[in-house]
Amino acid sequence: MAQKDFYAVLGVSSSASQDEIKKQYRRLAKQYHPDANANDAKAAERFKEISEAYTTLGDPDKRKQYDDMRRLGAFGFGGGYGGARPGASSRPGGGSTSGGSYSGSTGGSSGTFRFEDFDVGGLGGLGDLFGSMFGGNARGGRGGAPGPERGESVESTLEIPFRTAVTGGKVPVDLEVTEECPTCHGNGGAPGATFRTCPECNGRGTISFGQGGFAVTRPCPMCLGRGQVPSERCPTCNGAGEVRTRKRVMITVPPGTDSGSRIRLKGQGGRGMNGGPPGDVIITFSVQPDRFYKREGLDLVATVPINIAQATLGSRISVKTLQGKKVAVRIPPGTPAGKRFRVRAQGIEKDGQRGDLIVEITITVPEKLSEEQERMMREFADAGGLKY
Repeated sequence: MAQKDFYAVLGVSSSASQDEIKKQYRRLAKQYHPDANANDAKAAERFKEISEAYTTLGDPDKRKQYDDMRRLGAFGFGGGYGGARPGASSRPGGGSTSGGSYSGSTGGSSGTFRFEDFDVGGLGGLGDLFGSMFGGNARGGRGGAPGPERGESVESTLEIPFRTAVTGGKVPVDLEVTEECPTCHGNGGAPGATFRTCPECNGRGTISFGQGGFAVTRPCPMCLGRGQVPSERCPTCNGAGEVRTRKRVMITVPPGTDSGSRIRLKGQGGRGMNGGPPGDVIITFSVQPDRFYKREGLDLVATVPINIAQATLGSRISVKTLQGKKVAVRIPPGTPAGKRFRVRAQGIEKDGQRGDLIVEITITVPEKLSEEQERMMREFADAGGLKY
């Protein structure tokens, strides 16, 4: 079952305010919107992920449910679906409730449980939240301890300087990941605590719910799949056995990287459950603008100003490449503003191909002329029959 860390998808802290989440969403949505990235499948997929994350985190009620699930671990649904407890009240439709939990039939016998089919407590859309986190459905089964589960893959957006993106390099990034609690080493108990069989699952580590020969099994929310509960919870992780922590990772930026490009760092994400492998870190690059260069595919565009005399009479100008080398560009007489000149093989190099440097001309007009300059300009205009 694939999990998504919606906070990482948006690149915000789990303690971010609703306003901060909204601002970050708007920034990313504008950057990756399909209208601004025509025929870019990666940008379209990124926009879909951003929208999916904001659908949950942008709604305070859904965000609270999501935060509760995160605190219980990868498969604990505190306040969500679960097996009926002793003393639970009856619920129309053949289910039972206890503390907001639900146990009942899917209304069919297909053997497939769809989170999207349920609207718990009038929250609407909660099925979408479960479905987006766990791949849309879960298959039923009875008994059996939870097997190894891969750790969460952490997604983050990293802004990098334009020149680092073009030439490549290394940049540090701070990531928020889930790791084993250093105090209890994952067992959830305080130092010196004793452990007893979990009364909720009788030591199985899982509970099942359903009826009519259909059931869905999930890790027990009380013991989090361990089968035992401590006499005293760990003060560091409150019994979860894991903590959110930040770690710094050095990211290698490949030459020619553009906004929306992604890299995957194997095994650098959250820790696995029950001996499962760690997840990955997925970095999406956002390239900052440069004050001098713009990018068009593998070509670099440099806007260079010249004065009226240079444009009219012609000139030779010197332009610096991204590597610091200076190249001479000839400006023919009568060059208009916006004219472009191409310097071959001085652009961006990627996958064995290299673009060009394009010099785009702008013409600057002096704000003030001396009397002599003004007289000469008027004579020039008169000679050309210009009106002023």
